[in-house]
Amino acid sequence: MKNNDVKEKFLQIMTEDEVKIDEPLSQYTYTKIGGQADYLLFPTTFEQLQKAYKAALEAGIPITILGNGSNVLIKDGGIRGAVFNLTKLKAIRLEGEKVLAQSGAALIDTSRFALEHTLTGLEFACGIPGSIGGALYMNAGAYGGEIADVLESATVLTRAGEIISVSKDDLDLGYRTSNIAKNNYVVLEAVFKLQTGKQEEIKAKMDELTYLRESKQPLEYPSCGSVFKRPPGHFAGKLIQDSNLQGTKIGGAQVSTKHAGFIVNVDNATADDYISLIKHVQKTVKENYDVNLETEVRIIGEDR
Repeated sequence: MKNNDVKEKFLQIMTEDEVKIDEPLSQYTYTKIGGQADYLLFPTTFEQLQKAYKAALEAGIPITILGNGSNVLIKDGGIRGAVFNLTKLKAIRLEGEKVLAQSGAALIDTSRFALEHTLTGLEFACGIPGSIGGALYMNAGAYGGEIADVLESATVLTRAGEIISVSKDDLDLGYRTSNIAKNNYVVLEAVFKLQTGKQEEIKAKMDELTYLRESKQPLEYPSCGSVFKRPPGHFAGKLIQDSNLQGTKIGGAQVSTKHAGFIVNVDNATADDYISLIKHVQKTVKENYDVNLETEVRIIGEDR
């Protein structure tokens, strides 16, 4: 899939530091897992991203969008074609009571920016480790709040390589889902409509949620965050805990002993270890409670 002509096209648009060949993706994921990308690209402007995206389309190679790698599991065989890492697109700015955040900005940083400007509405996001692009992709949420509650609109790159603005309603935001993947959108920027609040109250809420996260989640190990969606009428973590699966290991992957909804990398786990353990958990919970656990984590790439 790799050839010098494609590499040269990218290098006409980006610098050598921004174009990496056969780069291990394990360096860019929270699980510390992932095979090589044929081309790993780090655009620094929307225009640069647009040009490189069109170059990839013209070359006929697959395109994958990667944020900060927090809620993704990349298989051991890596990813063919061009992988766009958007973490350098991270500007956050203020317009009245609106916060505009680029796709690579951390959701946590965006919530702190809102706090600094005495704006309320993003407190729920203070412990979610994903990027803005990933947060819109899955309508991220926690502690009773979600992106759909505060999003006004987004700027996206279409499959045709056009930059357009779409409203929140255009994205079909549901529980941990949107139509971003179906429409082949690349999120460039999000506009959050917030409200002026009291800084001490906003900070107190964020401190409370941060404490809850740090006390309940296994942050001492690499992980992809919450692995499973909440099944209707149940909590995934409790079903897994009641199935006596906490501490279960396959290879270097383990069901966390601290929070059963997490699978952690305790000993140089591979993606195969993770996937095998996910399937084992799903099978056991189905047998015990007749509940289908659907993955929240995005699993991409090729088998080794």
